Amino acid sequence: MTARSTNQGELFMLDSPLLTEVRGEQSLMAYPFFALSKSAWKRPLVYKTETVSIEIGPGPRGVATIYDKEVLLYIASLMAAKLDAGEDVTQDFYFTAYDLFRVTGVNGSARSYSRLSDALERLQGTQIKTDIEAGGEGQAGFFSWLSEAQLKYTKTKSGDKRLKAVRVRLCDWLYRAILRDRRVLDYSPFYFQLGPVERRLYEVARSTCKDEPVQIGLDDLRLQLGYQNSLKHFRHAMRGIADQNAIPDYHITMSDPATSSGRVSIAAIVVTIAPKPMLPPTSPETDLETGPETDLGNEA
Repeated sequence: MTARSTNQGELFMLDSPLLTEVRGEQSLMAYPFFALSKSAWKRPLVYKTETVSIEIGPGPRGVATIYDKEVLLYIASLMAAKLDAGEDVTQDFYFTAYDLFRVTGVNGSARSYSRLSDALERLQGTQIKTDIEAGGEGQAGFFSWLSEAQLKYTKTKSGDKRLKAVRVRLCDWLYRAILRDRRVLDYSPFYFQLGPVERRLYEVARSTCKDEPVQIGLDDLRLQLGYQNSLKHFRHAMRGIADQNAIPDYHITMSDPATSSGRVSIAAIVVTIAPKPMLPPTSPETDLETGPETDLGNEA
């Protein structure tokens, strides 16, 4: 870590830069905790199966989005790197916006800093309730992804603000999951180039598909991704993703079983996710062919 001080004399230690791969907690990859939207999503989100229950409530700026999740992935990666190095970890993290933008492929424009501020507010304001245990403990009631989030500024001689670092406190639930369970998986370097639905599809594939193909019903997959539009709309989106071969490291195929009348039954469609053959690593800038972003999956 690197020591930095503000012009008020406050000394703190930076956890950045991140020098390892991006990693994420497995439950956050497998289940729909975030809105598939770039704009504010103000309605609650609910995901329930026989084994998992997730309720997401919006804060003043709406529900945290799949793009806001980039901050949590960055924090999880910093934490995992410290644990791998045998360092002590706490729930408090200090990092530069510059390094976050470097890792996630975001330019350092004024608009990016404004979006970061909004993302931190949504991560702190969003309310989460789940029966998924973390670190061997269950948790009743709601919590926020970040219990604290601050932007640390200094002022230039002209009086302009200059962002020096971001300070956040990670929630107990995610902190326990990373610290005790150690179920963190690395992400493809192409992940940050994907659209929202493609991101979620990659995460579900990464967290569930190991060495062998897995199959899942189309509607079950829609719910697991947190896709809020109709099943018919989702089929169209998935067809485009499969045709473009748009998911890093995984092939996506869809069956089209016909009914006795010869029509395709949407409810019976099965999606197969299979790992692609391992290839030598290449840079994200030169290897991935991406088409237009798939529809966000959340209706305004």
